[in-house]
Amino acid sequence: MLSKLVTREQAVEYVQNGSRLMHGGFGTIGSPALLIDTILQKGVHSLTLIGIDTGYPQVGIGKLISHRRVRHLITTHIGSNPEAGQQMMDGELEVTFYSQGILAEKIRAGGVGIPGIIVDANMGGERTGGGEPVIVAGRPCLIEPAITAEVGIVYAKQADTYGNLIYDKTARNLNPLVAMASDITIAEVEEIVPVGELDPEKIVTPGIFVDWIVTRSGGSL
Repeated sequence: MLSKLVTREQAVEYVQNGSRLMHGGFGTIGSPALLIDTILQKGVHSLTLIGIDTGYPQVGIGKLISHRRVRHLITTHIGSNPEAGQQMMDGELEVTFYSQGILAEKIRAGGVGIPGIIVDANMGGERTGGGEPVIVAGRPCLIEPAITAEVGIVYAKQADTYGNLIYDKTARNLNPLVAMASDITIAEVEEIVPVGELDPEKIVTPGIFVDWIVTRSGGSL
């Protein structure tokens, strides 16, 4: 069976200037740190970054913002990254906010091929994401378009060479949805095993959603 295992440098060839890049992780939990470092080293810029948060200024996904590689940020909050807030206030970074549940559902919709979702117009307070107004059962609602990305980077505890993924506890967070909603999905994993060795009952992301795998150790089978 085809192995999807590649080097980090080979994997990030798909991340280009101006790419829509979606990432899993919340803070540092479940964040593909080595892939982020490799993207940073590649020098790409003008990215549209999509994820739950912006991490911390010099850790994980926050590094891309601190080094001004991101043009547009689609997220739920930026409070842990003062650099993101400053760039937004200075007009250097466009930020689109959604509540966490709505963002996750927009990404899920993109992953399963649904063009959009309907949300309560009064939920979540002020939202900058927009959305087309519509009345559903007499209630004011908004049609929010689904979100997809050209490249998605995720982190998992285990994978086989086909890309079936197992996550560790809360490191699962947004990663399964990112894997589904990205044209090219790259998984950074702690451990890789031959096909057939993973417990199928524990697999969360089927390999059909994963294009390439890199290991934290840099090793291979």
